[in-house]
Amino acid sequence: MGSDVGTESPGPPEPDSGILRVFGRQLKRFRLRAGLERAEFGSRTGYSASTIAAFEQGRRVPPPRFIDVADGLLDAGGVLQEMKEEVARAQYPAFFRDAARLEAEAVELHVYANQAVPGLLQTKEYARAVFGMWRPLLDEDTIEQRVAARLVRQEILFRRPMPTISFVIEETMLRRPLGGRSVMQGQLEQILLVGQSRNVEIQVMPTCRESHAALGGPFTLIETREGRRIAYVEAHQDSRLHTERRAVREFEEQYGILRAQGMTPHDSLTFVEKLLGAT
Repeated sequence: MGSDVGTESPGPPEPDSGILRVFGRQLKRFRLRAGLERAEFGSRTGYSASTIAAFEQGRRVPPPRFIDVADGLLDAGGVLQEMKEEVARAQYPAFFRDAARLEAEAVELHVYANQAVPGLLQTKEYARAVFGMWRPLLDEDTIEQRVAARLVRQEILFRRPMPTISFVIEETMLRRPLGGRSVMQGQLEQILLVGQSRNVEIQVMPTCRESHAALGGPFTLIETREGRRIAYVEAHQDSRLHTERRAVREFEEQYGILRAQGMTPHDSLTFVEKLLGAT
């Protein structure tokens, strides 16, 4: 979901995001109850007073690590931590938030990727490398926020009841060592690990194939608990959720043919193992 090369992160979140304002008010309430000035609280958590103010005013997304530390330091009883996932999602720009919500609640999710390893499979190091290559350059705080949000998305892989998830990944994405050799080695190991899950199937689309059903680019198919079928398409800081049955059916047809053209899940994991041995 998201083309997974960072396109869901072209800029900071909108300052009026509701969950950020709610979190900020709660954070301030607990800080005042603890009798701490912003400067002292910031010193204890490793942030400046101005950054604490930005958190409290909903102008900046607090990273998960800060939320954990703040909850304990302010004796918030888990109130702040309970908002951590929603706060992480708030950093997505408006065009991606609906898609992120649908993804998190999906009972079926099918992803075709041809630009990078899909975000749902990325390691922290690989994701950080991808966001570090974004142009214009992102500042370090924004990169960390984007990485945290990407990892939050991956919780769907282990959700109960288990959703049905599949990926078709271009071979070139597995051979391109984004972030360097060690980062890619860890990424291939992650793919093998996730690929062992009973509810996840990963297929590789060989570069040598003479036929290809999805030359139009990456996309994601989503089925909701209510039985709605949706196609998500993203390209260069823009996206669209297709809900019309005719349009969705076209993407479903493409994906079905892609799976037939790609390696089987078993052969795909064997292929990844060989790549891993060569790194």
